[in-house]
Amino acid sequence: MSKLRPWQQHALVKALHWLLEERQDRGFLINAAPGAGKTRVSCVIARALIERQQIDRVIVIAPRAEVVNQWADDFRQVTGRYMSKVTGRDGDLHGLGLDVCATWAAVQGLQDALQALCRASRVLVICDEHHHAAVQAAWGEGADSAFTDARFALVLTGTPIRSDGAESVWLPYDDAGAIDHPAGGTYTLTYGEAVDLGYCRPVTFHRHEGRFTVDLDDGQALQVSGQQPATLPRPLARIAGLQRALDFYRLACTPQYEADGRTPLTAGYQATMLEYANHKLDDLRLRLPNAGGLIIAPSIEMAEYLARLIERLDGEAPVLVHSQTPSPDLKIKTFKNTAKRWLVSVAMISEGVDIPRLRVLVYLPSALTELAFRQAIGRVVRTYGPDDDTRAYVVMPSFDTFERYARRVEEEMPAAVRADREPHSKRCPACGQECALGAAACLSCGHEFPVAPPRVKPCSACGALNPQSAATCQTCGASFSTGFTLSLDEALRTGAIVRGMDLDETEVREAEHLAPSIRSRILQSGDEKLVRILKILPEESYARLRDILL
Repeated sequence: MSKLRPWQQHALVKALHWLLEERQDRGFLINAAPGAGKTRVSCVIARALIERQQIDRVIVIAPRAEVVNQWADDFRQVTGRYMSKVTGRDGDLHGLGLDVCATWAAVQGLQDALQALCRASRVLVICDEHHHAAVQAAWGEGADSAFTDARFALVLTGTPIRSDGAESVWLPYDDAGAIDHPAGGTYTLTYGEAVDLGYCRPVTFHRHEGRFTVDLDDGQALQVSGQQPATLPRPLARIAGLQRALDFYRLACTPQYEADGRTPLTAGYQATMLEYANHKLDDLRLRLPNAGGLIIAPSIEMAEYLARLIERLDGEAPVLVHSQTPSPDLKIKTFKNTAKRWLVSVAMISEGVDIPRLRVLVYLPSALTELAFRQAIGRVVRTYGPDDDTRAYVVMPSFDTFERYARRVEEEMPAAVRADREPHSKRCPACGQECALGAAACLSCGHEFPVAPPRVKPCSACGALNPQSAATCQTCGASFSTGFTLSLDEALRTGAIVRGMDLDETEVREAEHLAPSIRSRILQSGDEKLVRILKILPEESYARLRDILL
């Protein structure tokens, strides 16, 4: 078993002192940056309490199934005890005679069984990513009831303040909304400290700019960028919700296709983002040969589009995981243990998912909260090993919300590592020898390096070749700032705005499928009131209406 990091050793000593000697509170809080090693130190604390005969059972609650599985594996490695994964369908947990783990979503269904287990045994409950347990949320209420009689509670978080301002159970807060847990019962390791100590890699943010021209039906055009909102002509300004539909970020999440309407456009906004990210991944693989990239998409449709696009640009099909993908956990595990370059995800690679080789994040999420932003960054900053000297890169649309979050993260990093440092040499993947960037083969072992394609781009004004990263042409000075043209229909592809309702694309597609059946059934019913409602409600809203009623 590997040695504890110094911070983990300090956290262990402090936790045991607080829980067994101070005894002021049954809970101990570990607030440590994503990737710092909270899971391991928690298992060691649990082992120490078992060895001191202070507890009989351990219960772990984590965000999602993949993370729960990781907990069970780590727990067995550290303690030698088997941990059973349970769901809301399981009954008598006490009769199992085992330590158990479950997702936060399963807590409500297990509430009575967990409560009975805590009353029958001396239990340590470990709450991973505790911000899920907001006081007023169903998960928080379920956890508070289920674990009222637990002897000890170990609370883990890397993002302790929720973006919605809600407070999490068992933690006191001050008037400013910050955690006010006693200092003696808290161990904190910030992201900046984790970078300084080498537990996490520093991150660089690439704010990807773009100007969208949206052509209107009457020959007019709207200009939209991250710094320039759309200025609608007076007739269009009266259409409820249109301003929001033409928001820069929504346009940045709009698929762009070739003339056939099916092939992803390799000159579109997302293509330029992925091209930059792909080059960064190439650079990182000079130092970390199996470095990987993660693309977080806002929807399944967009994820599938981005997967096809990165395959066109990179030549290798990425791993794609979302809620409708067969065996997503198996695909994530496969990606983790291979050298494949790209993983595309919709809400599947989040908090607690540990893939240390990830180094590049392309960020196009549906949730625009700071909590989600920091959790996503946590996927690409984990240190791969003692020789890992790489940086993490986040490629994101350039607009105020993300830039505000990025500045806060940058302020936490030590000043010495904020600068973007390009590699000066490459590491041989066969023997580890440092080699010149331009070397064709390793002088030590003879390993031949793959030939990288030239990193140049032609100037559209004069034809001169320029470095891929150039902002202006080195010959004529023409700007390489990229503009993208969309029709109004294309700009609204991510949804619909109908009678003041802002509907996303999934709702619109489902409604199109439901409309004929619903219309036929209502007309056949002969109910005049329902027929009047049918005339009032637009067909695009039928999916939302179904979800509300069911």
